[in-house]
Amino acid sequence: MTALHAGLTDAKWQAFSLAEQLANVGSEVERAINWSSKGQSEACSKAIDRGLELLSFTIADPRHRGRLKELTRLREALLDYFLGPNEFGSSDAAWRRYFHAFGMAAALERERRLAS
Repeated sequence: MTALHAGLTDAKWQAFSLAEQLANVGSEVERAINWSSKGQSEACSKAIDRGLELLSFTIADPRHRGRLKELTRLREALLDYFLGPNEFGSSDAAWRRYFHAFGMAAALERERRLAS
């Protein structure tokens, strides 16, 4: 599979906190939801592929070894929702709520860094 984020290296990705990493995954999930609601299945699929690639980078980050179960379950749930039968009963609103928290945490981290 061709890398979708060609310029992104492990070192660059690992410079982000977990909140920043998952906020970026969430941005792609949000794009996928928006494209899906517009009936744009190809654009939705591309956004999900990008999000899953970023999630794979997060799973590979050695700092998150203790969170592998949670992160791999996240991948499973995303795949189930966007590509599977949605056995977990996910919804657009639930995914937005889930990732919104990481976006807010990442924004607060940024604010703290800028303030210091």
